[in-house]
Amino acid sequence: MAQERKAGLLRRTSSSKKPLKEKVVLMYDEIFMKDDPAKTNPRFWDELFLMKVNLEYLEGKLTSLDGDEVVMIKENINSLFHHCVQALEEEHQIKVVNALQTLCALFRGVHQKNKSATGFDIINMLVGFDKADLRMKNLMESLDCLLCGDGSESLKSLCLKLLLCLVTVTDNISQNTILEYVMINSIFEAILQILSDVSSRGQHGYDAVVLLALLVNYRKYESVNPYIVKLSIVDDESTLDGMGMVVHQALTEYNRQYKDKEEEDHGGFFSTLTNMVGSMFIADAEEKLSVQTNEAILLALYEAVHLNRNFITVLAQSHPEIDMAATPASTLPATPTTPLGTTPPSLDMMQNPELPLDPNLQTSNLLITFLKYSSIVMQDTKDEHRLNSARLCLIILTCIAEDQYADAFLHDDNMNFRVNLHRMPMRHRKKAAAKNIPSRPLVCAVLDLMVEFIVTHMMKEFPMDLYMRCVQIIHKLICYQKKCRVRLHYTWRELWSALINLLKFLLSNETTLLAKHNIFHLALQVVNLFNMFITYGDTFLPTPSSYDELYYEIVRMHQVFDNLYCMVLRVSTNVGQWKEPASKVTHALVNVRAIINHFNPKIESYAAVNHISQLSEDQVLEVVRSNYDTLTLKLQDGLDQFERYSEQPKETAFFKELVRSISLNVRKNVSLNTLSQDVLLKEFSSIS
Repeated sequence: MAQERKAGLLRRTSSSKKPLKEKVVLMYDEIFMKDDPAKTNPRFWDELFLMKVNLEYLEGKLTSLDGDEVVMIKENINSLFHHCVQALEEEHQIKVVNALQTLCALFRGVHQKNKSATGFDIINMLVGFDKADLRMKNLMESLDCLLCGDGSESLKSLCLKLLLCLVTVTDNISQNTILEYVMINSIFEAILQILSDVSSRGQHGYDAVVLLALLVNYRKYESVNPYIVKLSIVDDESTLDGMGMVVHQALTEYNRQYKDKEEEDHGGFFSTLTNMVGSMFIADAEEKLSVQTNEAILLALYEAVHLNRNFITVLAQSHPEIDMAATPASTLPATPTTPLGTTPPSLDMMQNPELPLDPNLQTSNLLITFLKYSSIVMQDTKDEHRLNSARLCLIILTCIAEDQYADAFLHDDNMNFRVNLHRMPMRHRKKAAAKNIPSRPLVCAVLDLMVEFIVTHMMKEFPMDLYMRCVQIIHKLICYQKKCRVRLHYTWRELWSALINLLKFLLSNETTLLAKHNIFHLALQVVNLFNMFITYGDTFLPTPSSYDELYYEIVRMHQVFDNLYCMVLRVSTNVGQWKEPASKVTHALVNVRAIINHFNPKIESYAAVNHISQLSEDQVLEVVRSNYDTLTLKLQDGLDQFERYSEQPKETAFFKELVRSISLNVRKNVSLNTLSQDVLLKEFSSIS
């Protein structure tokens, strides 16, 4: 019998008597009977919303119904939905809270039961076809009023939780037909209002930004999504700053947690390591979710950068680098232990962006925080979620590298920063001390990040897609430098060395890699980077000696280029699927081979004449400088051209899967119990 369910027990007087139930559970049972509960009790609905909601029981009851039972009580479910929406307009705050929580149980319970049902069937069961437009319009208007009004902050938080619950009830949000009503009755302005106000942003900004990121991805490829259109034209400075601040604080919190775990790890105590449940140093289930659950904020950053040109200015806005460990913790009830990066930052931090300036304090901005975050998630790409995070970071950097304004501030000599990127521990190199990092234009940190990735991911499970994106980002930055004649003081040798070692790795693992990847495409991109330096280096390399060093590196590592030429020549002269891509690399190597064939005999001759068995670097450079005049190079077209980033069609599959993954995690982590009835009662008792 349904009435004998254990949920909602108050007490058990003796083993022979039936357990007593909460009144709210008895009222739920009446709703799940065929007759209208208001017939026997005209005040039924008024009384229901004064009762503390039993979410678990209500959801469980909905989930347990079979098809026939659903049809039988459809009118009562529709009536419950209708009275929930009506209760949202009540002045009695507890009624509003209970209505919001009941709606969440309804949305989740009905979807859980009817996973195979069409969206229209679910709308009919919840609201009824004939009244759906009006009921959903009233619901969205009430939520909009609650979010924009001067009422309780806890109510606003609950509204956002309900909306997150509504958006994520299906694994694929584009199959959630109820969202059509959220498109028609937009809450975009309410989200912007939250983000533009310092106080509301501090308390609700995280949920608001995640909600916006999800709504933007509803049927984005099939129809005109009003949230995409509206986000692309936002130009209000305080709103854009607010969005940037929320993303910045969330990433900063993640970076701080990672740093704390890293420092604990270096403490050397095994007990410390084993106690780090959910950290990124212990390979357990929770640990694997740690980066994935932060992808919602990363997605929000991507949508802002990709859709809104005005947001680019937010990336560069400087402010003090906040020591989050020193900020007071939030006084709101915390959720149970969660994986790293899943919770929003503390309220005090988000409400006080204007901190007193300390002359010794390093200034920071959203881009620096994002680069540090990227350096963490890009370290380990073996896990699927981290691979997705790394890919999204590189897509964001691709969008930034293509933007003229972003390139201008990246290369601005008057905007220098020390960016302490996280580097993967490797046996053959020492860890760089943070205080030794020079203050440089931000583009240097981007190039450092790309070099770091290239050097540290030459492995059996080769992340070809990420390597292609890395090399393309470097190419786009160099194209800007060539176009604007920016002479960047950067240790270009580190980049050249990394690229040559990458070619060496491709050659050493040709057979293994060719079974999975078109390595010739990547090799062509790398060789063309060298062609950029050879052909246009005199316009953007910082000094003439830098150009000499480029030739020195090519000549010094000539064996790698010789081997590459032999390999691509062999493949291009045989019939097969790689014939054409290999022949492109053969043609691209013409100038590199001309340099090697020109200077090697000159160096050997210099050594023989001077009776030197092994030349020093300075001696080789002297030979290079004195023999430029007789070197003949071919002018190669299109080296400074690139294909601009486009989400469709190349990235659509990636974003669909990413949004599905984020949706599942948001659904899992939305906690309506965070707002306990006791907290709400205490808050409302002080409201006059």
